[in-house]
Amino acid sequence: MLTVPGLCWLCRMPLTISHWGVCSVCTRSFQTRTPCCPQCGLPATSVHIPCGRCLQKPPPWDALVAIDDYVQPLSGLIHKLKFSRQTQLAAPLARLLVLAVLHARRTRNLPAVDLLISVPLHHRRHWRRGYNQSEVLCHPLAHWLRCSYHPVALKRTHATAIQHQLSARLRKRNLKNAFRLELSVKGRHIAIVDDVVTTGSTVAELSRLLLQSGAATVQVWCLCRTL
Repeated sequence: MLTVPGLCWLCRMPLTISHWGVCSVCTRSFQTRTPCCPQCGLPATSVHIPCGRCLQKPPPWDALVAIDDYVQPLSGLIHKLKFSRQTQLAAPLARLLVLAVLHARRTRNLPAVDLLISVPLHHRRHWRRGYNQSEVLCHPLAHWLRCSYHPVALKRTHATAIQHQLSARLRKRNLKNAFRLELSVKGRHIAIVDDVVTTGSTVAELSRLLLQSGAATVQVWCLCRTL
């Protein structure tokens, strides 16, 4: 909980609009992040054209939008949201992501989406945590961007090992056939929403599933892209 109502979560200065959660100065600081490839989200020389990695072997999604790298102070807020049950952080973090998406639409001609899909948790992990951190981000995102969101569009069919404890090779094997689509996505323009994208194995597996099921385009939106 906020120790004093109406303070910025990052710099602790008073907020003009308290429910924003992050002040305008801290918000602007995220707009100076390292130039990254518009497709994979990794450091690159241009933010407008795919990097050499993507030209040789593009990821299965069309574009990636992130607020920042997984570093302080943003990583600390994500940790509180994910592991400390501080779900009141969802709206301020979702607002930062909305601003990143709108900036990408202006500067990268990123098309609008009509459906949001959150990365699902297995039901046992969901029960232990009490909520899905990607899901609580999607509710305000869908409201502000006026697009659809279906919390049960994807299901995790079996419990998998925790991704951040595995190597990149084992992450891919860990996710094989781990998801099932519960919604028709034919012709839809979709954004997959996650808190942190590290190797991209999870969102890649979901992107392939959505595209094989007829999705027109798939974007990845995340709070942080580990660089």
